[in-house]
Amino acid sequence: MRAYLSLYWQVGIAAVIGLFLCNIFFGSVSIPAAAVMDILFGRDAERTAWTAIILQSRLPQALTALLAGAALAVSGLLLQTLFRNPLAGPDILGVSNGANLGVAIVMLYAGAWAPTGFSVVAAALAGAMTVLGVILYFSSKLKSNILLLIIGMMTGYLASSVISLLNALAASDSIRSYVLWGLGSFSSVSMAQMPVFAGVVVAGLIAALILVKPLNILLLGEYYASGLGVNIKRLRLVILLIVGLLTAMVTACCGPVSFIGLAVPHIARLLIGTANQQRLLPATLLMGAIVALLCNALTTAFGRNIVPLNAITPLLGAPVIIYIIARKRINRTLAH
Repeated sequence: MRAYLSLYWQVGIAAVIGLFLCNIFFGSVSIPAAAVMDILFGRDAERTAWTAIILQSRLPQALTALLAGAALAVSGLLLQTLFRNPLAGPDILGVSNGANLGVAIVMLYAGAWAPTGFSVVAAALAGAMTVLGVILYFSSKLKSNILLLIIGMMTGYLASSVISLLNALAASDSIRSYVLWGLGSFSSVSMAQMPVFAGVVVAGLIAALILVKPLNILLLGEYYASGLGVNIKRLRLVILLIVGLLTAMVTACCGPVSFIGLAVPHIARLLIGTANQQRLLPATLLMGAIVALLCNALTTAFGRNIVPLNAITPLLGAPVIIYIIARKRINRTLAH
């Protein structure tokens, strides 16, 4: 088993490096590999436009995909472990819909001033953190995870309903801009913004890794975990805070990226064959980065036509979820 896991990590890290380089070397604009190497090593390229494409577009986009994929995947695993629900994902708490609502208000009703990248991110963070505040408030009042899950879903539905009303009353040009944002993209974070984005994501991932031991105990059930001295209410609060911050930051900067948080934890479980969080959580983090980098590479794999990110992620994520549901149903049938 240890040798298998070691091989898994070697292959996983190699896949991350390979896909990261694919995101740098290939894109909608063809740039010779030698020129890309010159740019990466600080040498002058044949065309200044190539330098801008590599350093200001492809490099930050690849870094964003790597970090965002890891953040969404780990968020999904934390929620699936907390709620003991295989279909729990980062958007189930309504945090993503809160971010969508903030962006909708800015984009659809900006008034005389045009929304900027900063105002869109700020609005998304404000909306996401507002919903997170509601969820955290109820988490301190409720003992049942099921009730908390329902409240999160209802909060998300409320935000979606308000967004629908705003769309119905907005001008067509504004609606188009909002729809394009909702398709998701890893290209919105610049190198100047990268330290803040990376700092929040890395801090959240480190916090999640620190929770490995209590998460393993939580798998045994809340009553058993409480008997072993785990403060369930505090653990739930910390998990929700980590997931909320990671989801809010990724959604604010990349839009509502679908399926990565829901499907990737299952892919990691299938590959390593264990629910032990000490192995599963790092594997999920690594697999999230791999899937996001792969999806980002596929968005530019069709020549000059850039495919929306959320047109790619369901192609990878939906079959995994269908397989998981079908396998559970088959196993249940065989057991009877």
